[in-house]
Amino acid sequence: MAWRQIIPFNRRALLSPSKLVPGFASFSSKSTPYLVKVGIPEFLNGVGKGVETHVEKLESEIGDIQRLLVTRTLKLKKLGIPCKHRKFILKYVHKYRVGLWKPRAEPVKS
Repeated sequence: MAWRQIIPFNRRALLSPSKLVPGFASFSSKSTPYLVKVGIPEFLNGVGKGVETHVEKLESEIGDIQRLLVTRTLKLKKLGIPCKHRKFILKYVHKYRVGLWKPRAEPVKS
């Protein structure tokens, strides 16, 4: 009986876009622009995991970071990049596009 009272209340609160529900974060699909200039070498060095070995190949064939952000798997495969590295590149390209990740300005000391 108590659940029937709670669930309709929460539905009304969540469905009304004019009210902000406390406890819920507001998300945006737009990412904030980064202050650090990111190119293909900085991007691949930020990803790490052996992907940085393909810097010259990607710079010569793709050119800039904006074209890398829209590159598909098949294009990377035709360039001769191994499957594991393609997966890492595309995973971090997606995270970069949405604004969840950015390469560090300074390399990580290990």
